[in-house]
Amino acid sequence: MSACHTINNHLRTTTIQSIKTESPTVKTFTFKDKCCAKAKPGQFLMLWIPGVDEIPLSILNAEKNGDVSVSVKNVGEATQAMHRRKIGDIIGVRGPFGNSFSPAKGGVLLVGGGTGLVPLVFHAKKSLSKVKLMAFVVGAKTKGELLFADEIRKVASGKRMEFIETTEDGSCGFKGLCTQPLESLLEKIKFNMIYACGPEQMIKESFRLAQKHKVGFEASLERLMRCAIGLCGSCLLGKYRVCRDGPVFTGKQLEEVGAEFGVSKRDFNGKKVPISSGN
Repeated sequence: MSACHTINNHLRTTTIQSIKTESPTVKTFTFKDKCCAKAKPGQFLMLWIPGVDEIPLSILNAEKNGDVSVSVKNVGEATQAMHRRKIGDIIGVRGPFGNSFSPAKGGVLLVGGGTGLVPLVFHAKKSLSKVKLMAFVVGAKTKGELLFADEIRKVASGKRMEFIETTEDGSCGFKGLCTQPLESLLEKIKFNMIYACGPEQMIKESFRLAQKHKVGFEASLERLMRCAIGLCGSCLLGKYRVCRDGPVFTGKQLEEVGAEFGVSKRDFNGKKVPISSGN
């Protein structure tokens, strides 16, 4: 067993190396961590903000030199505190945790909403070098909230590329949800695999279309994660613990938990609550 497998659940302190503002509500933080630098696309880490809280975050980038990047959306107390952090500030890290996306060849379609693009961009960079066609459909509420457009174009350079931006207010690209252009895209192009991440009802609609057009499907799901090692049960989805059995699930697995997928999740008290259109 490697040193990283032994200590990945131990909290390690590091310092923020750089901060990049991606949108009015999202910042990308880069730091050094040897274990998380070995992460695979789709895995996540637990980030500790001293004196505040620990939060799960998908990994945006992991380099051999030890650099690790995560993108944080300002949505609550912990993320707001993280946004106030500066270069040189100390943070804590556990991980990487969970499973990863499987690679694919031929044509792939990636569908992401908001910060759901984080693991998809990492996957496109690291695992999809052999694909001949890459289609990216990205969504946000407004033009200012669209993420990683330049990185996506760079990743797909030299390949046949379809890039569709969608905004709910119509301020950029297609006006509507990012699932709305999928039907026509799937009718005109033969894909080998669809990868999705974002609001769960968006993922569910993407899965429905994947089934209709008989395309392979994998999605990264988000749940309340406290321990990240499958002990607390806060991230239960049917028979699965999202932190340990996921966060990436296949279409077959999602069929098995159809009664809860896109329908309900657990709150801080472990009670099932409905999933709204925004999460």
